[in-house]
Amino acid sequence: MKQIAASLTAFLGKGEAALKENVLKNSGKISVYPDSIHAIGNAAVFMCRDDEKKYLVVTAAGKRDIPAGFEGDELLLDNKAVALVGGLTEANAAALRKYFPWTAPVSLRNVRTTVGCGDRLGLATVGHVRAAKKVQISPVLAQQSIRELTMTKRTFRKVVDDACFLVFAEDFRNGYGADGDHLKTIADIDTALAAGMPMITLDLSDVMNAAAGEWDKAAVEEAFAKLPCDLQKLVLADYAGKEFILGEKVTVALDDLTAKRCAVMYTAALDFALQVYEHLKAARGDEFDLEISIDETSSPTLPSHHLFIVRELRRRNVEFSSLAPRFIGEFQKAIDYIGDLDEFDRQFKVHALIAQNYGNYKISVHSGSDKFAVYPTVGRETRHYLHLKTAGTSWLEAVTVISRKDPALYRDMHQCALDNVSDMLKLYHITADFNKIPALDTLKDEELPALMTMPEARQLLHINYGPILTGNLRERFFKAMHLLEEDYNAQIEAHFDKHLRLLGVPAAE
Repeated sequence: MKQIAASLTAFLGKGEAALKENVLKNSGKISVYPDSIHAIGNAAVFMCRDDEKKYLVVTAAGKRDIPAGFEGDELLLDNKAVALVGGLTEANAAALRKYFPWTAPVSLRNVRTTVGCGDRLGLATVGHVRAAKKVQISPVLAQQSIRELTMTKRTFRKVVDDACFLVFAEDFRNGYGADGDHLKTIADIDTALAAGMPMITLDLSDVMNAAAGEWDKAAVEEAFAKLPCDLQKLVLADYAGKEFILGEKVTVALDDLTAKRCAVMYTAALDFALQVYEHLKAARGDEFDLEISIDETSSPTLPSHHLFIVRELRRRNVEFSSLAPRFIGEFQKAIDYIGDLDEFDRQFKVHALIAQNYGNYKISVHSGSDKFAVYPTVGRETRHYLHLKTAGTSWLEAVTVISRKDPALYRDMHQCALDNVSDMLKLYHITADFNKIPALDTLKDEELPALMTMPEARQLLHINYGPILTGNLRERFFKAMHLLEEDYNAQIEAHFDKHLRLLGVPAAE
C-alpha cells in the first residue's frame, strides 16, 4: 500500500492524467482500480484492493492537504507526504459525494430510457455501468425494496453508498438513479429520501380496493353511491359511456359500470398518490422521480383502468415519471415471460398508446429481468420511453459464477435454498415444480452451472437469497465473490448486454 501511495506523490498537482499514468498499479497483493484515481487540489483519491477487502486511499503532500471528511489510518510517506487508508465507510462515501458530485444519485425524470438494476449484493455496479455505457440509457444502480433490505440486512444508505464507491471506481459520470422500491408509507419514503434516493416507487396495493374488480354490479353501485357527490358527478360526466381515441383504429371505451368500478377501486389510492407527490415536492422540489405502481395485483390492469388512473392523476396535478401496470401473462421472477405473446403484444400496444397520449410518461415493466421474449415489443411500442425494473437477476448471475468457480459453495447454497423454500414461497409468487430439479448428489461439479439455465433451479435460488445471505453461508459467499470480482463483472455486463440488445436500445453516441 505504501509503495502505491508513494508513487503518486511526485505527480500531485499535475492533473489526473499524470496521476493515472504514473501510479504503481500493483504492489504485492494490493492492486489499484486505475479509473478510480482522481485529484483534489494537492491530493489524490483512489480505490484499491487486496485478497480480503477494498480500500479508499487519500494521498497528499502533507497532512494539511488531506481534504476534510475522509477517514482512515494514517500512513507516513517520504518527504512529509501522508496517506489515509480507509474502508468503504459511510463517512468516506459522503466525502466522495462532496468532492465528486457525479458519484451521488440524481433524478432521471427527463431521461428517455432507464433501467433499474436491483443490486442486492452491492457488488454489481461495475458490470451494470459497463453495459450502460454502450447504449443510450441511464441506470438506476441503487434500487431496493423494504423486503429486500430485510432479507439482506442492508439499509437504504448502505445501498446508495455501495453504488457510490463503484461509480467512483469506474469513473462513471453519466448520472445514475437510486430507487426506494415498492414503498407504501410516507415513513418508509422519508427513510429512502434521507439516504439520498431521488426515485420513489409508490406501491398503491394497500390503498387500492382491488377486490372491487370482482364485485357484481349491485356491490359496485352501492359502493359508488357512498363516494362524494361531486366525484360521482365527475366520473359519470367524464367517463361513463365515453370512448377515448388513442390512435388509428385504437380506442378505449368505459361503460357506466366500468367507470363506477374504477372510481370505487382507485379513488383512495389516487388521493394517497397526491399526498405522496406533495410530500416529495416539499422535500426535493423538482429533483425526484415518482413511479406509480399498480402491478402488485392478482389480475392484469385493463386498458380502461390504466386510462382512468392516468387521467385522474393528471386531474390532481400529480407529476409522475413512470407507471407500472400489471400486464397480461406471468412475469414471474428469474425466468422468461409465460403467456400468449400475440395477446401480450396487442394489449401492450394499447398501454403504450395511453402513455403517449397522456403525458408521455415511461411505461415501467416490473419483474422485467430475463423477459427476453417480450423485449422487442416493449422497446418498439414504447419507442424506448420506458423503465425496465430488474432485481434478482444480478444475484442469480453471482450464483452462476459460484456454480462454475466454487462448486462446493454452490452445493451448500443450493441445499440452503431447499431447506428454506417453504418459507420463501410465502413471499414470492412462482409456479415452479422443484421436483424437476435433479438431486445434487447425482450431479458432477461440471454439471452444476447447467442448473442456472433451468427455470425451476433459477427460481429456487432466486427466492432464497435471504436465507443464503443472512445465514452461516454469508461470510463464505462474500469472500468468494471478492476473489471472483472480475468474473462477476464480466458475467453481469454480458447479461445486461443481452437485455438491452433485445430491447433495441440505440447505441451510445
